[in-house]
Amino acid sequence: MNNQLMQRGQQWLEELLRLSSLPTSVQVTDGDDSQADKPSYWLTIDETPLTEAQIQSLIGPDGVVIDALQYLANSSLNLGAADYGQAAYTVELNGYRLRRQEELRLLAERAAQQVRQTGQELELKSLSAAERRQVHTFLKECEDLETHSRGQEPDRRLVVCLRS
Repeated sequence: MNNQLMQRGQQWLEELLRLSSLPTSVQVTDGDDSQADKPSYWLTIDETPLTEAQIQSLIGPDGVVIDALQYLANSSLNLGAADYGQAAYTVELNGYRLRRQEELRLLAERAAQQVRQTGQELELKSLSAAERRQVHTFLKECEDLETHSRGQEPDRRLVVCLRS
């Protein structure tokens, strides 16, 4: 089943890129399943045949386009599938996700430090749902802190506070 899930993700994204007049290949690798209840895969777009402008267009300002592609991939590929037939897909291009993941890790560390020093809760704004989940995951090992989301999209915020 896992090989089929990998191939479905790869074929779906390659077809979407082809239809967008951006014919390039997609490499699939296993993601980190340790935090997930379903298999996860990275769909890495080969940037070699793309121009810098095409790469920037696919990433978009603040990653909005690559986030939308990832959302579409997960929605489309998991729609109507039984739990055992679902997977989590991360779309990567030009190292964007890895750089962003490191930025989020640093943001989480700074937020944790500030909350510990001040004792005041801290709201983190302008994070996508996927980014909020990552920060939740980074901070869940902190026994003295807790996180939760507040508000409604598109103004949903992540709150970091001392555990009560």
